[in-house]
Amino acid sequence: MKKAQVKLAFLSAVLAVGTMLAGCGGTNNASNGGESGSSANQEQSGGGSEGAAQGKEKIVIASVGPLSGSASDYGSTAKAGAEYALEQKKAEFEELGFTVEMLPQDDQADPKQAVAIAEMMVSNPDVVALVGHVTTGASIAASVKYEQEGLAMVSPSSTGSSLTEEGKKVVHRICARDDQQGSKAAIFAKNQLNVKSAFVIHDKQAYGQGLADEVKKQFEKDGVQVVGYEGITAGEKDYSAIINQVVAANPDMIYFGGYYAEAGILIKQARDKGYKGYFMGGDGFDSADMLKIAGPAAEGVVFTSTVGDIASTEEGKKWISEYEQATGNKVGIFTSFGYDAMSVTLNGVLEAIKANGGKKPTREEVLTAIHNTKDFQGQFVKVSFNDKGDNEHAEVFVYKYENGEKVYVGKAE
Repeated sequence: MKKAQVKLAFLSAVLAVGTMLAGCGGTNNASNGGESGSSANQEQSGGGSEGAAQGKEKIVIASVGPLSGSASDYGSTAKAGAEYALEQKKAEFEELGFTVEMLPQDDQADPKQAVAIAEMMVSNPDVVALVGHVTTGASIAASVKYEQEGLAMVSPSSTGSSLTEEGKKVVHRICARDDQQGSKAAIFAKNQLNVKSAFVIHDKQAYGQGLADEVKKQFEKDGVQVVGYEGITAGEKDYSAIINQVVAANPDMIYFGGYYAEAGILIKQARDKGYKGYFMGGDGFDSADMLKIAGPAAEGVVFTSTVGDIASTEEGKKWISEYEQATGNKVGIFTSFGYDAMSVTLNGVLEAIKANGGKKPTREEVLTAIHNTKDFQGQFVKVSFNDKGDNEHAEVFVYKYENGEKVYVGKAE
């Protein structure tokens, strides 16, 4: 993030909060309400007047993820799901004497911006917990600030294994970890696709490289030959140098750890150079923009995800219909997990209120209640947090692109 942008975000925070404070899906989901960080901060400034007039105490849940930039598909859809869950719980909080509000923030999937936002969130006394961050690098960077202030975070989608291995009490996630996703992806490739050799590529970032490392480790354990392991620079448009290496090695599969923006380019350029093997990745491939970037070359691309096919059941179809009618938005990649992450968070706040005799709980009380979540049945995922903050019920699923559509394959066993 450029220095000028950081200064602008900082000034917005100053104007919004009124004190001197130090401040990350595709564009087709812009209708999901992806506000910029500054607009969300303005909302923070004026959000409590109605609640104050009603004589109710205010409780704020922050929602943080990339609402702009190349990963906005993920942040915007998670935010939309979280907002829908909160709207459905407002009446219950009002009966207890509270107004509950969501404070959306845009970290642009940038660790530096994530830290700036974390500083603002911990400085706002009304914020008792947050849903986010959405990407691994941003989550890891921001978690340091949250840990210092005891502000609980529940990520819908940060899969990097190291996030919950650093011993921070505030960190939680409802999705599977990359060591689960990566190992199951490699096992699926070997057993279901009959892959015997692979070239592993990553984007040198926390999520992408961490996922690629886990895939490489499992391939080597299972006897799949790793003929190459290389990193690329995210944001570049020409990956011909690495593609030439791949074509020369001619592996059964290219595995790429990273996001759809780079994956789409890699896939198209590899196909253009005559590569005929499988192409596989993680949930970073899950975006309609992947199809726009790669075009016909996306046909047959396989990817894993921590989110199951919510339209596979009648109950899921009913929820989708109700959501779309209520919000005017289409369900995106992390809508369902944004919804369940907020549901888990609000359940923790309600439990903390009960434990505190009906009074507004402290951050520490909310953190304790969230951390003690056991067998909470969300709409799409059951949640029990272990001591590290990982969800004991998290699963991994497999999808592929076929005829210009995302097709559910099944659980990654």
